[in-house]
Amino acid sequence: MTEHRPEIMPRPLTRIVTSDSLFRGTHEIGIEHEGAMYRLKITRQGKLILNK
Repeated sequence: MTEHRPEIMPRPLTRIVTSDSLFRGTHEIGIEHEGAMYRLKITRQGKLILNK
């Protein structure tokens, strides 16, 4: 008896963007998403924070 396995669909590739290309020398950018404005910031410790 053979076991039925569901077909596995390949996942689309994730687009990779560097933070340098996004920020271009600044520490904060605005991102508009579905009519709302978000701010993506680089902290003093070099981490990313997203705020609405």
